[in-house]
Amino acid sequence: MCAKSSERARQAGFTLVELIAILIVVGVLAVVAMPKLDAGSSLRNDAARDEVLAALRLAGQTAQSHRRLVCAEVTSSAVTLRIASARGATACDTAYAGPDGQAAFTANAGGATLSLAPAGTLYFQPDGRVTSDGAGATSSSRTLAVSNASSITIAGETGYVR
Repeated sequence: MCAKSSERARQAGFTLVELIAILIVVGVLAVVAMPKLDAGSSLRNDAARDEVLAALRLAGQTAQSHRRLVCAEVTSSAVTLRIASARGATACDTAYAGPDGQAAFTANAGGATLSLAPAGTLYFQPDGRVTSDGAGATSSSRTLAVSNASSITIAGETGYVR
């Protein structure tokens, strides 16, 4: 009976060569799979950047076409648009309805992080400028950083968003 238990002990488990072969295969799979996973997150960040870019361009176009002030509030995870209820107003008091029927137009950044420099709300004026206040006294060029994607630049004097 003793011979059978020692025979079972020798047969259980993997040999050193088998373990090394498994480690090599796992290492090769990791080298091949990791760049593909990283590319997926990069695509998500690019898509988030494109969505935020479209929202800011919409804000500028809406301000000019409706001849009303449009405010874009930038948080670390989204851009929300609001519009003035009357021409000549210096504050955005109405949520801008989104294309999906939601009460407020919000461009979500997905997993990306947004950072506006200098910080604050973007005021898109009816004359096409972007200012630092609702009254439109001072044009303000801004840079919106999107994590792991190229930054978005907003030109204050022209309102051009790129």
